[in-house]
Amino acid sequence: MIELNINGTARSVDADPSTPLLWALRDTLKMTGTKFGCGIAQCGACTVLVDGMAVRSCQQPIEGLVGSEITTIEGASGPVAEALHAAWIEHQVPQCGYCQSGQLMSATALLTDTPTPTDADIDAAMSGNICRCATYMRIRAAIHAASEKLGAA
Repeated sequence: MIELNINGTARSVDADPSTPLLWALRDTLKMTGTKFGCGIAQCGACTVLVDGMAVRSCQQPIEGLVGSEITTIEGASGPVAEALHAAWIEHQVPQCGYCQSGQLMSATALLTDTPTPTDADIDAAMSGNICRCATYMRIRAAIHAASEKLGAA
């Protein structure tokens, strides 16, 4: 049994310690907001925050996450998450929507660390998140809008 802190709640996961976090979230805990994309940490669909850093959950064995704070899209809250959600809607970012939870988690990590990112900052932070609908310009605009909203608050 592995004890994980997910979205501020202690959760017990009955799985092999080498199980990737993504499978523990989706299959064991039935938290399906985090998506399976490629399974090799190349597309970013499975992005979650571990101690505030964006990581690919498909490549993170749960045994290495004991004592860490894991935040999934279900637990994304607070001013940065709220500003991003509003900007995502305002800029009509989602199309098919499949990559959006991973995109939002990477954007949350970016704005938490870099409150006023440049285009280059955004491109670098979001480069590991692939959107098959190619809404990259909308994503960039939404991140700038969220940044401005947070700065005005």
